[in-house]
Amino acid sequence: MDKNTIINNLMTFLDVSPTCYQAVQYSAEMLEYNGYVKLDKKDNWKLEANGKYYIVNNDSALIAFRIGSTDTDSLKFHLIGSHSDSPTFRVKPSSEMPVKDSYIKLNTEVYGGPILSTWFDRPLSIAGRVFLRGSNTYEPILKLINIDRNLMIIPNLAIHMNREINSGYSYNAQVDTLPLLSMINENLEKENILINLLSEELGISKDDILDFDLYLYAREKAALVGLNKEFISSGRLDNLAMAHASLTALIDSGESESTNVVIITDNEEVGSMTRQGADSPMIADTLMRITLSLTGDIEDYFKALSRSFMISSDMAHALHPNHPEKSDPTVYPVINGGPVIKIAASKSYTSDAYSISVYKEICKNAGVPVQEFTNRSDSRGGSTIGPITSKHLDIASVDIGNPTLSMHSVRELAGVDDHYYVYKSFLEFYS
Repeated sequence: MDKNTIINNLMTFLDVSPTCYQAVQYSAEMLEYNGYVKLDKKDNWKLEANGKYYIVNNDSALIAFRIGSTDTDSLKFHLIGSHSDSPTFRVKPSSEMPVKDSYIKLNTEVYGGPILSTWFDRPLSIAGRVFLRGSNTYEPILKLINIDRNLMIIPNLAIHMNREINSGYSYNAQVDTLPLLSMINENLEKENILINLLSEELGISKDDILDFDLYLYAREKAALVGLNKEFISSGRLDNLAMAHASLTALIDSGESESTNVVIITDNEEVGSMTRQGADSPMIADTLMRITLSLTGDIEDYFKALSRSFMISSDMAHALHPNHPEKSDPTVYPVINGGPVIKIAASKSYTSDAYSISVYKEICKNAGVPVQEFTNRSDSRGGSTIGPITSKHLDIASVDIGNPTLSMHSVRELAGVDDHYYVYKSFLEFYS
């Protein structure tokens, strides 16, 4: 796939994925369009040579794979992992908050670690999933929802009322970041506003709504920025960009000796400790079921892991043009300089000399430049799904990502060339 096509596809992917639920739904549509078959975890799996399959876990995580060699004596997995969630705000139950008979605002809570100030004074809406009453208590009806209009806004306090706003003001998540939804008038009910809105949008009775998982998102679309349109500006680049690159590479790859796997987990931004997160049995269980379906046994599974390799892919920190002192003096990546290998003595990344060497050779074979990142020695960095996955799988792993500015802002900035580079490295890995 050429660079312009993959960048346009990335921007579409970002725009139609306001939450993890829409991201996984669109990923499934991409896979099915390209011949991948959805598997049900409740069924027996009958996998075929070169077969293309995927599973969805709790609507917000996905594992897709293409079967390679069916000889269990040579079975191995090539995995690329990313995550579907991004920092945002979650809507609380009974969220309507009238203010002095004038305004209605929503009660929300912070999800992950967003840069709070970037969410102010811009059009916002809500998206996520809603469950409706069904015929079976344990099988409520799922509806995904995206209220596709400028629904609310988080207004800043005027500088005349907050003289400290430009001097390092500390935002209070319960006070400062609640979005304004509407004005109270005689035609507006002060209670069940959100439920009524969901009922109207879905065209169903409000009495059928059981519960919801709803999140705020910014309404601006992904855009190319820069004198030569060399940057991508969008929300949720961390980490939908890596999810998109891995999915596209898997779809574009051909037959291979290895069984190639894409992993898109949820809840990385809050610790991954959910059944759809990296710190769950989901990945190991899936690889085990693949092995057993190919008539292997537990011994074949462990042998396959020893031959396997994983790329943990999450966006990386680029050298900041206004704050170069925040980066390591000698080991810093720049935007459009190629994918970044992330290294830490604390082992917050899985990269070691062996796995770094492997990924460098992958990039060389793909004709892709590669960079490295370490934190300043007096600064603690973040982590990824890599070390979390390693708790459950004895697989060699490297942590990589594309250089990014404004990470965890409502709009992040990454490089056009970098997205194409990392796609090419993933394609080479799957070859």
